[in-house]
Amino acid sequence: MKHILLAEDDFDFGSILKQYLEIHNYTVTWAKDGKEALEIFTNEQFDICVLDVMMPKMDGFTLAEKIIDLDPEVPFIFLTAKKMKEDKIRGLKLGADDYISKPFEADILVLKLENILKRSRKVILPKEEVISIGNYEFDMINHKLKIEGESQRLTEKETILIQYLWTHKNRMIKREDLLTEVWGSDDFFSGRSMDVFISRLRKYFKQDTNITIESVRGVGLTFTIQ
Repeated sequence: MKHILLAEDDFDFGSILKQYLEIHNYTVTWAKDGKEALEIFTNEQFDICVLDVMMPKMDGFTLAEKIIDLDPEVPFIFLTAKKMKEDKIRGLKLGADDYISKPFEADILVLKLENILKRSRKVILPKEEVISIGNYEFDMINHKLKIEGESQRLTEKETILIQYLWTHKNRMIKREDLLTEVWGSDDFFSGRSMDVFISRLRKYFKQDTNITIESVRGVGLTFTIQ
């Protein structure tokens, strides 16, 4: 059974949502505010988080930022009664897997959870343990990227993404192909998540100017090693 962290301060809505998710075979831990949710997340493991944006003590956006610091791989969905474009953009920039405006049908949330968890299980197994990428040493087994004595710890998703880029280096990679192979879906939210990860990899590889990740809007990107 998948374990969900539900952060929702509305008692009636949270109670109903928790029961509905449990009926659909999820284990649900319910926090009534952002601070409580963070404390719970620190001490337990979750497969996905469902976070209300407007909560006392700590709002959903701040909570998501702290959760990402603890576990960058865990997927999360925002719930909000607000429909402001700025809030939605902020949530997507944080890497949210989806964004649902209240009121909504509970079965819609269940379908979104199933789709997100399905694509999060997509894993590409490494074929080699350590390879050289320019001046970097890429350790796929231990999830590390090393250069000149410095070591960058990688998440599993970052490791999978670098492996895919390396396998398809020096040629145009179609955006939909990359999303389908690494994220398991080429929908809008997967695309936003990918953009966040690509920006992160550009920072990781910045010490070798012969390595570039160039994007062509609407087409794809090229992982170039000169």
